[in-house]
Amino acid sequence: MPVLSDEFYLALILATLAGASIPIGAALSSFDRFRSSWIVEEFRHTVVAFGAGALFSAIALVLVPQGSERLAAGPTLAWFALGGLVFFAIDRALAAKGGHAAQFLAMMLDYVPEAMALGALLADNLSLAILMAVLIALQNLPEGFNAYREMARTGGASRARLLWLFALMVPVGPLAAWLGVTYLVDHPTHLGAVMMFASGGILYLLFEDVAPQVPLERHWAPPLGAVAGFTLGLAGHLMVA
Repeated sequence: MPVLSDEFYLALILATLAGASIPIGAALSSFDRFRSSWIVEEFRHTVVAFGAGALFSAIALVLVPQGSERLAAGPTLAWFALGGLVFFAIDRALAAKGGHAAQFLAMMLDYVPEAMALGALLADNLSLAILMAVLIALQNLPEGFNAYREMARTGGASRARLLWLFALMVPVGPLAAWLGVTYLVDHPTHLGAVMMFASGGILYLLFEDVAPQVPLERHWAPPLGAVAGFTLGLAGHLMVA
């Protein structure tokens, strides 16, 4: 374990600031007294679409490129496919119990590995780590907004309790950054596995629950097909590379 340094504390600060946008987004979503207005409805759909785009950009621009660099082609594909299958199983279990927290799961799948990567990158590239912290914050804001609305609709918990839950997610980022700066920086294959696993899970959740205007409910084959299609495309890319 490395000696505590300025980079260590900077990782905790950056991850905390990035995570703070989660409860901020949730708080913004809680102001829905004018929800009957078509303007607010249009805004809600826009935020949902923006959040889906942010999640997909995390897969395509950060998690998959950084993860595949740290793994051989076989493990890259295996961890990606496993992520989709595991979150297919989790999504089915939630649906069977009447739960609907896919956006929340997608948010945490995005937040945790990127915070780990943020901590690991500080040892090599401070500018890239700061940029990643900004991107995480920009992604977490609409994701917190969407996840809060999704969970509030189920009525399983009061809105005050949900806001506390989202606030408690903020320390998860510093913990993940601590893991990245103290452990994963010396174990790049483990970091790559986390990134690829999260990518597969995020992609499944995007096509199953997060992306707006999905016509089929309780049908899991289409999102699994998306994971399989992305895996096939990734396999071709890795073969060429």
